[in-house]
Amino acid sequence: MARKPVPPPPPTEDEIRDEPLARALGDRYLAYALSTITARALPDVRDGLKPVHRRILYAMSRLGLNPAAPFKKSATVVGEVIGKYHPHGDQSIYDAMVRLAQDFAARYPIVDGQGNFGSVDGDNAAAYRYTEARLTAVATAMVEGLDEDAVDFRDTYNQEGEEPTVMPGAFPNLLANGAAGIAVGMATSIPPHNVGEICDALLHLIKTPNARDDTLLKFVRGPDFPTGGIVVESAESIAESYRTGRGGFRIRARWAKEDGTRGSYQIVVDQIPYQVVKSKLIERVAALLAEKKLPLLEDIRDESAEDIRIVLEPKSRTVDPELLMEQLFRQTELETRFPLNLNVLDAEGAPRVMSLKEALQAFLDHRRDVLQRRSRHRLEQMARRMEILEGYLAVFLNLDKVIKIIREEDDPKAKLIAAFKLTEVQAEAILNMRLRNLRKLEEMEIRTEHKALKDEAAGLKKLLGSDDLQWKRIGEEIGEIKTKFGPKTPLGARRTQFADAPVLDELPEEHFIEREPITIICSDKLWVRAMKGHVDRGADIKFKEGDRGRFFLHAETTDKIIAFATNGRFYTLAGDKLPGGRGMGEPIRLLIDLENDADIVALFVHKPGRTLLVAASSGHGFLVPEDEVVAMTKKGKQVMNVGEGAEAVVCTQGAGDTIAVSGDNKKVLIFPVSELPTLSRGRGVTLQKYRDGHLVDAKVFTLKEGLRDSNGRTWTSHELADWRGGRGNAGRIAPKGFPKNNRFTPHGEF
Repeated sequence: MARKPVPPPPPTEDEIRDEPLARALGDRYLAYALSTITARALPDVRDGLKPVHRRILYAMSRLGLNPAAPFKKSATVVGEVIGKYHPHGDQSIYDAMVRLAQDFAARYPIVDGQGNFGSVDGDNAAAYRYTEARLTAVATAMVEGLDEDAVDFRDTYNQEGEEPTVMPGAFPNLLANGAAGIAVGMATSIPPHNVGEICDALLHLIKTPNARDDTLLKFVRGPDFPTGGIVVESAESIAESYRTGRGGFRIRARWAKEDGTRGSYQIVVDQIPYQVVKSKLIERVAALLAEKKLPLLEDIRDESAEDIRIVLEPKSRTVDPELLMEQLFRQTELETRFPLNLNVLDAEGAPRVMSLKEALQAFLDHRRDVLQRRSRHRLEQMARRMEILEGYLAVFLNLDKVIKIIREEDDPKAKLIAAFKLTEVQAEAILNMRLRNLRKLEEMEIRTEHKALKDEAAGLKKLLGSDDLQWKRIGEEIGEIKTKFGPKTPLGARRTQFADAPVLDELPEEHFIEREPITIICSDKLWVRAMKGHVDRGADIKFKEGDRGRFFLHAETTDKIIAFATNGRFYTLAGDKLPGGRGMGEPIRLLIDLENDADIVALFVHKPGRTLLVAASSGHGFLVPEDEVVAMTKKGKQVMNVGEGAEAVVCTQGAGDTIAVSGDNKKVLIFPVSELPTLSRGRGVTLQKYRDGHLVDAKVFTLKEGLRDSNGRTWTSHELADWRGGRGNAGRIAPKGFPKNNRFTPHGEF
């Protein structure tokens, strides 16, 4: 029979053993990851604390820093935590302690700080040698029961003492104060909530253990941030976030309009989103003002004292305040998004994402466990006390005999046990009693205390034997927390409000651009630039050697500029993105993806609602709504399909009742607009037939007003009678005096 392989013995301290690098790294990284998850980043679902916070709280409670005690130097607390419980850097411990004391960071501060503990402007707290601290009433509720065997303890890192594995936690700290942390491969992000609403949800869950998540949301409306603000998330999104434990909340600053003189006004922001640094927020707005990206805002001022007061001045009194704030919400931290990732350590120490109901139920289960442990501990204490009282009663009438035994016997303890039938505990208590206490041994007092303890013990035994009584007691404790920290107190009043999602979701881009007049110039070689102001066409404008101007148009920075190319594509340029007019500009091909063999036919300012006439050299054309030609990318939008060997040559306004077409065969044809189709894309129909030649120009005009050619002459309807016909005809030789270039408009004009 083959022998089973014997595993190698564990290595000794001095032994060096070969091991694959991958296994060694994997084992060590796994150990590091688990340590980060369980001992640093994720809070416990029962008390909502990470180890560093729990150790700070425990150290301060052991130092006697309760709310009624005088403040003590923060350095003392940091030293106590490092020396006994948390062997890490002093600054990291102090930073954690500072956050527990900041009323703009913690919804219900656990530490009561005295001195400079930082500000909402991002100022750092003073060094721990300058500040002092003690616990708050919230912290007192968290540690209540530590000395009554309410929770398990474990050895400290140096095995010289003990620390609690979790706090008794009468206060629902996880949801009330929230938590944030990043571990290896996972993270947590829990916003703070209103403790009064949490208590209502807990009480409902006690009465109805099978309550649905949607029912609990009638009590927990959503986050309640210490800095206030307005949550503008939809009710459906909030419900889904709490149902799954993952989601997020959009938070906006709270603002109000303050009227001034002569119709003027200003906007005052008095609450900003959670974790936004006020000074950096104002710097951001000021930078956007300098970059002219907030055209509706004139100035921003910080008039804050103890409360936040940020004043926004609009450009003019005609500016819509809703529109102004929408710009700021979209471009600054006046609107932020706080994620929800309810990833916590459960009662077994395993990380998992919980729903709102699961987190509430875990807190209730922990409170029930604490209640049972404290009740058993109290029963044990009372049993010992009643045993001693029974011993006192046994010797009450024979004090002289007791004194004689103690004075004369070598082993008085054994003699007392034998003489009065006492237990060792009773005999030890009698022997340890001071003489001055003999006068207190009055039978009625002893019997009264004994009866009271006996009644209390009976009540505790009844409590431990009844689930209903336990939940009733837990409900009473939760009710006390609500009374002490609920909405009727200054600390517990809800600060964050709710509003519907904003209606102005699709703001035109031009609302975010400062409106300024510009003159757009594009040369014959397609170098484009935008000069400030409206420059006259006759102004002295310089071009590169061998180049000249082709397109010249007045526009504004908020306009869209449309370019139509010979390949039948329309391209869109933003007026504020065009190169400045100090130099010669830039090639237009750098701004759009224009093919090398393509040229620009027309360049004009986009005006919604218009109709355009497009035509190709083959004589085909059609009408197209101008709104259909706006391109969203640099590649442009293919609107006209030009045939092989042809190219687009005309793009002009389509307002009028008549169309005039001319070819390089010197022929002109005039026909009604009604004969031409309106398409969003295609080749179109034949405008004019050519045996030899191609289309040169086309124009839409009103017949009663006459046709104006490129020389500036206006041809009346009577003069054009012989050239009127049907679409697709060849037309007739142009009348005498018609421009020799066969064009109705000067080249480059729209």
